[in-house]
Parts: sequence; C-alpha cells; structure tokens
Amino acid sequence: MTTSGNLLQNYFSRLYIPRITWTDIIEIIIIAVVLYNILLWIMNTKAWALLKGIIVVGLFAVVAYLLNLKTILWIAGKTISVGIIALVIIFQPELRRALEQLGRKKFVLNFLNFGDNSNKDERFSVKTADEIVDACYRMGAVRTGALIVIEQDMLLEEYIKTGIPVDGIVTSQLLINIFEHNTPLHDGAVIVRGNRVVAATCYLPLTDNVNLSKALGTRHRAGVGISEATDSMTIIVSEETGKVSVAFGGELIHDIDADSLKNKLEYIRRKNIDVKSFRIWRGRLKHEREDI
Repeated sequence: MTTSGNLLQNYFSRLYIPRITWTDIIEIIIIAVVLYNILLWIMNTKAWALLKGIIVVGLFAVVAYLLNLKTILWIAGKTISVGIIALVIIFQPELRRALEQLGRKKFVLNFLNFGDNSNKDERFSVKTADEIVDACYRMGAVRTGALIVIEQDMLLEEYIKTGIPVDGIVTSQLLINIFEHNTPLHDGAVIVRGNRVVAATCYLPLTDNVNLSKALGTRHRAGVGISEATDSMTIIVSEETGKVSVAFGGELIHDIDADSLKNKLEYIRRKNIDVKSFRIWRGRLKHEREDI
C-alpha cells in the first residue's frame, strides 16, 4: 500500500494542470465562434459536399498508414501541397464572398448574435407567397415570361450586383409590371429576399445539364443553373406556353398548378425544404399526373 501510495503521489506531483485564466476563456469563446461560422459557411456552399469527399480520402489515408501501404502514402504525401492549391482555386468565388462579408456591418452583428434565431422562423410572409403565386399565373394567362429567384440561406449578392436595385415590397402588381413586355426591367431575373424584391434584370448562370429537354429555352436553363449553384428556388413562367415551372437543387418541375406552387412556397417559407424532399415531392407529382 505504501509503494502504491508513493507511486500515485509521484504521478500527481508530476501531473501538470494548467491554470485557466479569463484570457483563456475569451480565446476559447472566440475560437468556438470562428469555427462555428466556418462550418456554417461550409454547409451553405458547395464546400460541404467536397468536405465529405476529403474526409473519405483522409480515412483512406489512415487505413493506408495502418496497413503500411508505402506507395499510397508516398503518393498522398506528394499531392498534399498540390491539393491545397487546388482547393484555393476551386473555392475562389466562395472565399471571395466570405472576405467581402467580413467588411460588412451586418456580418459583425450576425457574428455576435449567431445563436439568436428568434426572428428567423420564417423567410417571408404568407401574403408574399400569395402575391407571387397570383402574379405567376396571371402572367402565364397572357403569356408573359418571368424568372423569379427566391433567396434562402445562401446570399445571392453576386447575382444581385448584375441587376438593377429595386428594394420594393413583393406584390403581384409589382412583379407583373417588372416583366411586362418592352419595359426596361423585363429582361432577366428578379431576386426576392424575404418580403422584398431586391433587384431586377439580374443575370443568372446557365445549366450544363444535357438531360434537360431541348424544347426548354434560356429562361428555364437559367432557372436550373442558379438552383445548381445556390440553394435558392426559382419560379419560371414560360413566354411560349404560359406554363409555370419550379427549379431547386438542379431539379426542374415543369408545368405545375397554383396549389402545388403554393405548397412549395410554404415549405420554403418555413425552412422545411431540401433537395431530397424536393425530389420526393417531384416524384409524387409526376406519379399523380400519370394516374390522371
């Protein structure tokens, strides 16, 4: 017992327990907030899918190390430096937008209030959703083409800058007037943030999806393109047919009715939509049409 007690005493005497001061607590809080915002940024961009791929490669490298696969480890070691440079090149647009946000006052406020979601339960009001639905089908009835992008978590500043600022409350009449033929704002897309139209005549990226019907024009390809690049939802009104379509996550639902569009906007409004649920909803709608 004496020998055991001496061993424990010697162990605890050599054990170094650092003192935690108030500066250490501040550092821990700052690091935690920074890591939280970095992870939030990754999840709101294309980096999230790539990060999961990097984790898989990392696990493969660990297995190679445990099994002493020397050739694979040598290749991995030589490609690490190249891979870091490649990541910087791949995420150049996202990194640029993140640095731009650092210079904005709103970013500082969000940084300090990252846990406060009391006023973020809904993206927009029921009235806004009703006004959008009303405008789309009124424009479709007279064959007026329209392209309406509804912003979600990912900010669309890059695309807003390509258009003309509007900053008006979303109403059916405002949207109809914007897309009226031969008016200065009718060409391009409208971007909606919350309950306001922030910009019109915005340029959107076109999709490279070869599986889309050749009958679809530039307006539909732009709607799918922006849905591939961001988490936004896009409503397209065809000028040729007057039919309304919805694009989200690179998926396109063609020719939907007013009730279906209102249902989709309700999901967006309550932040309950993702690509997986959208695809399930798209499949159910297609099945219902086949039954008819």
